[in-house]
Amino acid sequence: MTAPPRELEDLEAPVAPPAALSPRELARWAWRSLTSMRTALILLFLLAVAAVPGSIVPQRSVDPIKVTDFFRDDPGLARWFDRLHLFSVYSSPWFAAIYLLLFVSLVGCVVPRARLHWRASRATPPPAPRRLERLPAHVRWETAVAPDAVLAAASRELRGWRTAASSDGTSLAAEKGYLRETGNLLFHLSLLVVLVGIAVGSLVGFKGTVLVPVGEGFANTVTQYDDITPGSLYRTDRLPPFRLTLDRFTARWETAGPQRGAPREYRADVTYIPHPGAGSRTASISVNHPLDVGGARVFLVGNGYAPEVTVRDGTGAVVARGPVPFLPQDASMASSGVLKVADARPSSLGLQAVFLPTGVLDPRRGPVSAFPDAGNPELYLTAWRGDLGTDSGLAQSVYRLDTRRMTQVASARLVPGMSWRLPDGLGTVTFEGWRRWATFQVAQDPGKGATLAGAGGALVGLMASLFVRRRRVWVRALPGEGGRTVVEVAGLARGENQDASVQVDALVDRLSRSVPKHPLTAPRATGPAPTSDQE
Repeated sequence: MTAPPRELEDLEAPVAPPAALSPRELARWAWRSLTSMRTALILLFLLAVAAVPGSIVPQRSVDPIKVTDFFRDDPGLARWFDRLHLFSVYSSPWFAAIYLLLFVSLVGCVVPRARLHWRASRATPPPAPRRLERLPAHVRWETAVAPDAVLAAASRELRGWRTAASSDGTSLAAEKGYLRETGNLLFHLSLLVVLVGIAVGSLVGFKGTVLVPVGEGFANTVTQYDDITPGSLYRTDRLPPFRLTLDRFTARWETAGPQRGAPREYRADVTYIPHPGAGSRTASISVNHPLDVGGARVFLVGNGYAPEVTVRDGTGAVVARGPVPFLPQDASMASSGVLKVADARPSSLGLQAVFLPTGVLDPRRGPVSAFPDAGNPELYLTAWRGDLGTDSGLAQSVYRLDTRRMTQVASARLVPGMSWRLPDGLGTVTFEGWRRWATFQVAQDPGKGATLAGAGGALVGLMASLFVRRRRVWVRALPGEGGRTVVEVAGLARGENQDASVQVDALVDRLSRSVPKHPLTAPRATGPAPTSDQE
């Protein structure tokens, strides 16, 4: 039996496993992987995906009432969500980890590239290749002008380019378009600035919203806010000590045409005191025109109706009075709300209500609002009696009535000035009228300047990287036959979907004015497909 060939023996021999990486080599590999552009793009995508639960699952920092309702309705799923920090996505460890890794990855991408770009921008253009005719754009002609004069004329035509003459004085190299890479670096650096600005705003910033009926106001203290979202490093005792009163709210809608009912103006006229001891001042707050006071900005973010209702219980005592803010449900400002009267006698009362600014009776849908303005205000009420659940210790929404332990009593339709006597001696409800209310957001964001600057820089950098073209041209002048000079102009565009022939043709057209062609020759253009050894 013959022995197998030596080549087969070598193939069948066991292959030694690669040597394990040392800790230093492993660290270098991890750093290179983290700071690659591919990793940065993956982390940016992961950050966008990680932010999705924050817009779907209720957040404790935004609406703690909804979180409480979630625990009550589905306690098993809520416990898992809580373990995964889905009720506080933007402050969760895994979101912070992605955010920090993206920051480090961008720093690792930008800093080395910036250093290389700085060196490249100060370097001289590369010398002309030996065979210029192999470049994608090439023109050759003969002239009676001396080689030195040809290169001098080319240098004048290439003013504004970075140029360098060859060591033997026979060619001139020029390059332009470094701003393209500068714009690319500016774009990535601006992303870092945006991340820093967002981080600063979330750490030391503050946001709070408060609903204010017309004629009432609020002081800028934590207890006055309906929702408050301070940064983890923000001290609430640093809130600007101003006071604000809503004097009048103006709303205008389109009254005719296809856009009937579309909003045209929302304006809140306010009186405010910027700090204790200061005199009162007036201002108007409208959409995109906030009020700056004490280092904070007050934005107008919402509005609606607050029906004024007076409730007397079975003993005749007034147990509830004043405007009750309702939440708009559609574009016609049909609004819903509730009124909880726990102190009523002989039984606690709960009122579910719908306010129609311009109430009409639709044959199919029933009572609806035909227009957002209060042209024919109507209030539809449903009364309940029983346990409101306010003593359970759980937080409740002021816009929702828990009727699981209550009994429905009756329903009624009221217009301003009309009273409704409840059955079984439970009392009366009077619809006194209505007011407008406005929701204000008070915000302090120290990082907004950096975020805005970063966004602007990213836009400028993106425009530069998209529209600036990187290109190189070479001009060579060599002595030819009969005392003539052979002139060659070639170009190379560095980038995709770029044509170097346009740049070369323009240079040849300008250069031909001072370097005329010999009458017995004509320019010869060649443009073979570029090869890997063009440069």
